[in-house]
Amino acid sequence: MDRLLLVEDDGSIVKNLTAFLCSEGFLVKSTAEQQKALAMLEREPFDLVLLDISLKEGNGFSLCSAIKHDYDIPVVFVTASADEYSVVAGLDMGADDYISKPFRPRELASRIRTVLRRSRKGRGTVLEAQGLLVDTAKGTVSKNGRELYLSALEYRLLLTFFNHRGTLLSRTRLLEELWDMAGEFVNDNTLTVYIKRLREKIEDDPQNPQIIRTVRGLGYRID
Repeated sequence: MDRLLLVEDDGSIVKNLTAFLCSEGFLVKSTAEQQKALAMLEREPFDLVLLDISLKEGNGFSLCSAIKHDYDIPVVFVTASADEYSVVAGLDMGADDYISKPFRPRELASRIRTVLRRSRKGRGTVLEAQGLLVDTAKGTVSKNGRELYLSALEYRLLLTFFNHRGTLLSRTRLLEELWDMAGEFVNDNTLTVYIKRLREKIEDDPQNPQIIRTVRGLGYRID
């Protein structure tokens, strides 16, 4: 049974969401405060954290950063803060998904399971291409022995290429893969920006990319 930690300061949401998720087969514990959440994580194992941005004590962004620094646990934001800045900020600090309130409970349960599958699938795997190493257990990326900093969406994009290595990925397919994580804010222009940023970090010559190759008019691939 997957164990979820719900960090939410609205009592009615905690009550209703806990009842629903328990009916879906999850074990749910909850708190409304940042420090209590960290104490609970230290005392007992959890498989995933559901996190609101607005908390009685602290805030969801700082809590997400603390969790990602100290634990190998997926974090899903469930919050009413649906503006683009909040979504991008949450993903850039390592959140695995971002779901806006109000939400459909069954969609939330489905997306929780998707994040859990991704998390487990990637554990213990080291991926390599032309001196680029991706350690999915540690969530690190390095090039020729030097660690690189990638945002959460850049990292997810890179994993998408590695998970479909040798396969031509159209822009539409890439957008579909990334939608689960960032919703409608990943559009065609955003994808162009993230591919450019990713190449600037991982390629020896971003103007002549050898890792993420462009197949003109069709899409991209990693060989």
